[in-house]
Amino acid sequence: MKAAVVVFPGSNCDRDCKVAIERSTGAEVAMVWHAESELPKGLDLIVLPGGFSYGDYLRCGAMAAQSPVMRAVAAEAARGVAVAGICNGFQVLCEAGLLPGALLRNEALKYVCKAVDLDVVNGQTRFTAAYAGQRQVTMTVGNGEGNFFADEATLDVLEGEGRVVFRYRDNPNGSSRGIAGIVNEAGNVIGLMPHPDRAFEPELGSADGAMFFQSVLASA
Repeated sequence: MKAAVVVFPGSNCDRDCKVAIERSTGAEVAMVWHAESELPKGLDLIVLPGGFSYGDYLRCGAMAAQSPVMRAVAAEAARGVAVAGICNGFQVLCEAGLLPGALLRNEALKYVCKAVDLDVVNGQTRFTAAYAGQRQVTMTVGNGEGNFFADEATLDVLEGEGRVVFRYRDNPNGSSRGIAGIVNEAGNVIGLMPHPDRAFEPELGSADGAMFFQSVLASA
């Protein structure tokens, strides 16, 4: 498997993602600077990592969504390549129009950093197939603007089409309907606020995140 992690000014989980993918799948991982206009050829997975791209000025993810590399990311997504936006990466995908909705300030207006239990709502996606029958997983959140919002009609579509992938068992940020992760209509672009890259080995408190990356490997 070949993967790429996009690095924006302010990314701070880019190397975490690289290590997590390498150790979970044995994949070759390239680091791609946001100003690049092209991505490596033959990619199976593109990851937009967590962090504070452009310092979260204007709106979280809004400036990163205009980076040159995002045109290449959108083109690869349209071609069917798997794209995962984790935390800030989820915010970028929403700002770029690759996923619906928006990420708002946390309901309590506080930064939240802790382990969270999640329900695997859809275990048949390219990002969850390796969980098999496992319906509850543990990952870590670390965000100040992780409150997923969409209008009721959009939420009904996401629920009805099986595009809600992860849901919080105890909602830490006020996200609509407890949603922690969603996929696009084609099923190859996912955004999630919890970090699989912080939960890929038992020594980190959970190895559940490894199966997130292994799912992509299995579908590559």
